[in-house]
Amino acid sequence: MRITTLEELLLLDIAGSGEPLSRAAIESYQAAALNRLVEYCRSRSPFYRSKLADTGSQRDIGLDILATLPLTSEAELREQGRHMLCVRQDEVARIVTLPSSGTTGAAKRLFFTEDDLERTRLFFRIGMGNLAAPGQQAAILLPGSTPDSTGYLLAVALQAMDVKSEIFGLVTDPVAVAEQLVARRFDVLIGFPVQLLAVARVAEARRMELPMIRSVLLCSDYIPDSITRALADSMGCEVFSHYGTVESGLGGAVDCSMHCGMHIRETDLLMEVIDPETGYPLDDGRWGEIVLTTLQRQGMPLLRYRTGDLGRLLGGTCACGSAIRRLDKVKGRISRRIRLCSGAWIDLPALDEVLFDLPGLLDFNAVIDEDSGQENLHIRLRCLPSCEGSTATAAKSRLSALPQLCGVHVRIEQSSGYGLLHQGKRQLIDQREFGYHETARSSSLLNPCR
Repeated sequence: MRITTLEELLLLDIAGSGEPLSRAAIESYQAAALNRLVEYCRSRSPFYRSKLADTGSQRDIGLDILATLPLTSEAELREQGRHMLCVRQDEVARIVTLPSSGTTGAAKRLFFTEDDLERTRLFFRIGMGNLAAPGQQAAILLPGSTPDSTGYLLAVALQAMDVKSEIFGLVTDPVAVAEQLVARRFDVLIGFPVQLLAVARVAEARRMELPMIRSVLLCSDYIPDSITRALADSMGCEVFSHYGTVESGLGGAVDCSMHCGMHIRETDLLMEVIDPETGYPLDDGRWGEIVLTTLQRQGMPLLRYRTGDLGRLLGGTCACGSAIRRLDKVKGRISRRIRLCSGAWIDLPALDEVLFDLPGLLDFNAVIDEDSGQENLHIRLRCLPSCEGSTATAAKSRLSALPQLCGVHVRIEQSSGYGLLHQGKRQLIDQREFGYHETARSSSLLNPCR
């Protein structure tokens, strides 16, 4: 049994005596960091100065009253971003712009100083120690041509570990990627879950003998258990999970060799889970909305920022022996869950779990629509050649058995080939006339979150 390498990361900040980290030491550090953050934000940011006007003085702030501090919304980040900035413009080393998902909304802009980026590089370097070792080679199947993008920062971190890496970008041609993996003999793969699964299944179908992959890191999208199992079986390797967002500084939490939750970079991030309607904090083990506080961010700190992601914190000590808190599998965006006429909720993760166990499947897309009062789920499958019929039949059977889809007509369309249907994150599309008027923060959402 090997304890998570994030112990090293936290000890660099907490300056322990060499003894194992304790919850008390971590929480004491977080309380002091939260005090500093509140005063830093109040003194440097017009947005926070106004937002924190009713908050007590520095000595009054602690983890026990964290829930009394105001939440920060995505809308505030979009509309007030520049007023949240706590440094001069010339101190900003990187600006990440995320377009609005709508047609007219303002883009999210996140500002990072060089020190902020260095914190992410440090997390990647130490966190990757869970699955990579000096002298190995890593294939990064993520965007990385832009300086300080996820792939670029990972490559820099791996170089500092004496791990060679190559940035391939997103997978657009699974056959070409599989051929390169065969030729280059990489030890570690990093990428989107569906894209790496497609590479593995294409290689197997075309009898391409991949070299021994020692470990895989899945990131940047929902990570289905079905894909984790399929990759472990296909490649005979250990599969790790990572959760991170631009708001978290790209790095957030990564699991250890025990694979029972992702350890959080707790000296950088204070994570909570709240009831998405009331904003009330939820106990460990209960599903709700993930909230982030960036304890050491200098450029644009986030104080109790609502991520919109559905997750839960796990209680107790990890089987690896670490007291660092763990985040369970993150189930995607709450706003992307679709409420059906029956009152049931459906989302893409639920479909992923039942479909990606099918060995002939590479990818699929899903659309909900309505025709004369009948709700329909349209599934388009991308199957390996000669697997179309069996995969479609099995998919229809599995989807029809989902309780959430009772009363919904499932329609399957299939095509074959070695390509993918998506080049990035996937989502379940709602094309019903009134589908987009349902809000995922209505009171009806609360039971599924708990």
